[in-house]
Amino acid sequence: MGAIMKLKTGQYVRHSRYGWGTILEGDGKRTMVYFRNVGIKKFPTCRAAFALIGGQPHRKTGGA
Repeated sequence: MGAIMKLKTGQYVRHSRYGWGTILEGDGKRTMVYFRNVGIKKFPTCRAAFALIGGQPHRKTGGA
C-alpha cells in the first residue's frame, strides 16, 4: 500500500489524465478538484493519484 497524501484546500496538483488542478475540498472519503480544462472532478481520497505541485499552477501561454 502507498503512502497517504496530505491534501489541503487550495493546494495545486497534477493528475495524469486531467492535468493541473486545485484542491477545492476534501475529507477522509472524497477529494474534489477543479481542473481548468474539464471542470470539477471528485475522487475517492484513498485512491486519488496526484503529484503535489508547489507554488503557482502551470499556465498555458498563447495568443488570443
